[in-house]
Amino acid sequence: MTDAEAGRGTLAEGRARHLTLRPHRASGLARARGRAGVLLTVPALVIVLVLLVLPIGQAAYYSMTNWDGLTAQWVGPQTYLDLFESQTFWRVLENNGLLLLALPVAVFIPLVIAAMLHEHVWGWKVFRSLIFLPTAISWVVIGIVAMQVFAANGSVNGLLGALGLKSLEINFLGFEYSALGAVAATFIWSMVGTNTIIFLTGMSTIDPAIYEAARLDGAGRVRTFRHITLPLLKRYFQFGFVITTITAFTALFSLIFIMTEGGPGYGTTTLEFFVYQQAFAIGAFGTGAMVGIVLLVLIFGVNLLQMRILRVRD
Repeated sequence: MTDAEAGRGTLAEGRARHLTLRPHRASGLARARGRAGVLLTVPALVIVLVLLVLPIGQAAYYSMTNWDGLTAQWVGPQTYLDLFESQTFWRVLENNGLLLLALPVAVFIPLVIAAMLHEHVWGWKVFRSLIFLPTAISWVVIGIVAMQVFAANGSVNGLLGALGLKSLEINFLGFEYSALGAVAATFIWSMVGTNTIIFLTGMSTIDPAIYEAARLDGAGRVRTFRHITLPLLKRYFQFGFVITTITAFTALFSLIFIMTEGGPGYGTTTLEFFVYQQAFAIGAFGTGAMVGIVLLVLIFGVNLLQMRILRVRD
C-alpha cells in the first residue's frame, strides 16, 4: 500500500467516525434544548397554576358548600341540582341567551364599516377615529350616556316625538325586554370600534395583487368581497366572535349596574351580574361561586362551538 492510499484510508475512517458521532451530538443538543425549554416554561406554569388553576379549583370546591364568606359547610353536588331547579337561574340564563342574538349584529356592522373604510372613502381617517372612540371610553361612561338615551325623557323618545311617532314612546328601561334590548343595543355600539379594527387589520394583510387579478377578470366589488375578502377573513371572524362572546358574558357588569342594576326584576340580570347579586348583595358566596363555575363552562362551550363552526383549514 502506498503512502497516498494509506492517507486516503485514514481520511475515510475519520469521516466515518465524524458521521457516526454527529447523530449523538445532535441528539444531545436536542435534549439540552428540551431541558432548557422546560426550565424556561416552569415560571409561566407556576404563575398559571397560582393565578388560574388554583382559584378555579377553589371556586369549584366552594360551589358545593354553604359558604357565607367565613365558614363553609360541605353540601355536595346537590347545590347544582338546586340551582338548576331555580326559575330565577333559568330567567338569568335566558337573558344571556338573548344577548347571544346580538353577536352576529355586533360583528356584521363592523365588517361593513371596515369594508368601506378599507376602500378609503372620503374622510375615512376621521370616520376611523370616531368609530374607534367607544373603545377608549369606560363602561361606566357608556352606561351613563346610554341611560340618558333610553330614559323616558331620553334621546330615543325625543326622536320618536320629532318624527310624529309619539305613540311609540316608552320608558325603555322600565320594562324587562325593552331594557334588555337597550343593554344589547349599547353593547353592540360599544363593540363596533374593536371589531372594525380587527377586520381592518385582516383586510390590510390581503395582497392587493389578488384584488387586481379579480378586477382584470371582470369581478365587481360585491363579487370580490364575497369570494375573496370574506374567505380570507375567516380567522378574523373567529377572533371577533370569540372576543365579542367573552365581552357579552364577562364585561357588561358595569354597564348593567349603571343602566338598570339588573332590573326591572331580573330582566337584565346576566350570569355575571347574578354572581355579584348572590355573593356580595346577599352574602351567599357558595352560590356565587357555583354560578361562576356555570358561567366558565358556558363560555368555554359557546366559544368551542364557534371555533368549530368557523374552523379554519390551513
